[in-house]
Amino acid sequence: MKNSRKSGRMTRRAFLKRSGAAILGAGMLAGGYAWLWEPRQLDVVRQSFRCPRLPVVFDGLTIALFSDLHLGFHTHESDMARLAEAIESESPDLVLFTGDAVDSRTEAMRDYLPLLASMNGALGKFAILGNHDYLGDADRIADMLGISGFHVLRNAHGLVKRQGEAIAIVGLEDGIMGSPDPVQGLSGVPHGLFTLLMMHEPDYADTAAGYPFDMQLSGHSHGGQVRLPLLGAVLTPPGSRRYIMGTYAIGERSMPLYVNRGIGETHLPIRFLCKPELTIITLRSGKA
Repeated sequence: MKNSRKSGRMTRRAFLKRSGAAILGAGMLAGGYAWLWEPRQLDVVRQSFRCPRLPVVFDGLTIALFSDLHLGFHTHESDMARLAEAIESESPDLVLFTGDAVDSRTEAMRDYLPLLASMNGALGKFAILGNHDYLGDADRIADMLGISGFHVLRNAHGLVKRQGEAIAIVGLEDGIMGSPDPVQGLSGVPHGLFTLLMMHEPDYADTAAGYPFDMQLSGHSHGGQVRLPLLGAVLTPPGSRRYIMGTYAIGERSMPLYVNRGIGETHLPIRFLCKPELTIITLRSGKA
């Protein structure tokens, strides 16, 4: 009996040791995946939107949308090269970047200018600033985006033309660190023109829906960056508490909003069940 009890105690001790090792091993494996693997896995997501005011000559317009590079934190040159190659392979009509070029250090962007310059759309490329861009020198970041060929919109718009028709791209200042002014952004846009809004924070869509925007494209949320099964995003920043990732219909007229999960990370150098995203959006004219 004595030997039997001793054998039982050893069995329980061995079980606990094995369980502890298994938990530790699973934690290390998950941590390594979230730190080293998933942030490097670019997910190309395809979406299509039917837009009643889109001129027929723009039917099939393709947009390459990306956001939240956070250069200088955990984004590597290989990540940027992968993004640039993916955009090139899609041959989009427009390339749109919805802010947070850097995490906080302005000069972290300098080494990436050639890769940013290589991202081209047949009809142009546009960018806005995000809240993290104001932690550095926002004006300098806007200048470097301009050097890379992006038309930087700060409460302003640009017209995209094809076969005598036009659409408008409006970009607003950041909603947390800047002063977004939709009236100024829309100033000079012809009445009735299809108008796409670029705004860093997705929750601004509740305000944007009260203006003549046909759709809003945003980033900022990182999709939560860490998502858990059944629970979804663990934490999202101010400005993306209601709208976190993917497609939404906002307000009485169901204005489309799309929220990109971003490329980089901030605060923690991990992604879990929330891969970096390049969105390829196709716009269709006419009613569904």
